[in-house]
Amino acid sequence: MPHTDTDHGVIHIVPLRVYYTIFGVLMLCTLLTVQIAFMDLGPLNAIAALGIAVFKATLVVLYFMHVKYSTKLTWAVVLGSLFWLGILLAITMSDYLTRAWRTYG
Repeated sequence: MPHTDTDHGVIHIVPLRVYYTIFGVLMLCTLLTVQIAFMDLGPLNAIAALGIAVFKATLVVLYFMHVKYSTKLTWAVVLGSLFWLGILLAITMSDYLTRAWRTYG
C-alpha cells in the first residue's frame, strides 16, 4: 500500500509482506496474552499483559497508522500525546495513592 506525504511529494510503498508479518506478530501476541492469563504469575500477570498490550499498540501505530514513515510533525503529535497520557496517569495515580482508605463495618 502506498503512503503519500503530500507536503513533500514522497511516496513510500510498503510491501504487503510487512502487513502480513505485523498481523502475524499481533496474532502471536494475542495468543501469548491468552496463555499468560491462564498462568498464575501473581502480580506479574497484569505487568505481562500490559507489556504485551503496549507492544501491540506500538506496532499498530507504527505500521498500520503509518507513523513510521511520517513527517516529524506526526512524530511530535504522537510523542506529545504519550507525554499527555503520562501526565494524566501521574495525576490519577497521585490522587489514588494518597487517599486514606477506610473500612467501615
